[in-house]
Amino acid sequence: MGAHPSAPSGIGRDEKTLDALIAADPERELGADCAQRFGGRLPFLLKVLSAAKALSIQVHPSRAQAESGFAVENARGLPPGDPARNYVDDWPKPELLYALTPFEVAAGMRDPVDAARLLRFLAVDQLEPLAARLEAAPGSLALAAVLGSVLEWPDARRPELVAAVVAACARLAAAGGRYAGACAAAARVAADHRGDLGVIALLLLRHAVLRPGQAVFLPAGGLHAYLRGTGIELLANSDNVIRAGLTGKHIDVPELLNLADPAVAVPVLEPRVLADGVSSFDTPAPEFRLYLVDLAAEALTLPGSGPRILLCLEGSATLRTGQDTLRLRRGESCFVSAADGPARADGRARLALAATTGSVPAG
Repeated sequence: MGAHPSAPSGIGRDEKTLDALIAADPERELGADCAQRFGGRLPFLLKVLSAAKALSIQVHPSRAQAESGFAVENARGLPPGDPARNYVDDWPKPELLYALTPFEVAAGMRDPVDAARLLRFLAVDQLEPLAARLEAAPGSLALAAVLGSVLEWPDARRPELVAAVVAACARLAAAGGRYAGACAAAARVAADHRGDLGVIALLLLRHAVLRPGQAVFLPAGGLHAYLRGTGIELLANSDNVIRAGLTGKHIDVPELLNLADPAVAVPVLEPRVLADGVSSFDTPAPEFRLYLVDLAAEALTLPGSGPRILLCLEGSATLRTGQDTLRLRRGESCFVSAADGPARADGRARLALAATTGSVPAG
């Protein structure tokens, strides 16, 4: 749900798309401040993500990195859609994932000492030198170097290494203990991504299972993979993804290591209550903010004054802006423009509302 040119949302029953609507009058749809700040572009995308199998391990660039990388690849003459491209646009892609069900993630890199301990527990001979490297220089640079060593493992020796690690993970998962969950996840993922070095890279990341209602924020440089579960993903309006494994797509290890920051914090967040029935998640991303709205019998003024996208998660709600009224049922979504002004809602429903950080909390 959004206005990215590669897959913009349709509007109503005609053939209009949200990106075309905004391009026709950015100040009306986004508001003058938002239009100026983000170059006339809706700055966020809202997705429903349901992972039955692990998605690729990946990292996203900062704004400066995206602008530079996009310019460099354009100067090299790489055409749009070229599989060797790392940068498909010049935007950053911070993300927030809000769990609707228990949601298993690998998010942020382990402390180097902890990563070395897990490699030792695996008792795979080929990994002993990597564990020793982490123990000898327990800093973020060593951890990045170990990640690079894993991803650049010689082709001829990859099947043997992955098979040994998967067998070790199955053993540790069955034995229980502090690494059982991470090892069980790696063993399960290996069945869907046979021979993929990403299974080993996954073990260098922190493993967690979000409870429904929790969220994880992925800033630039935060290596991560979504393993399984259903949730709401709110992100900046970009498709820039640099992958590290669990994929058949292009992997550029040098560029990955240039972007990945082993020391970056990847926090698990709880919602902050703003008013009766309204909560939100605090992140430093200027492009978006996620609100949760729980409607009971009373009508409620919704958060936000700029462009907003609403998704009905449960029940049904009636929205009112000026003279306009819209019924929103479970699974349906809508766009509320800056020109629509304040929006009120009633009914019995739970809504996810995406807005920019410049939006005003509910009154």
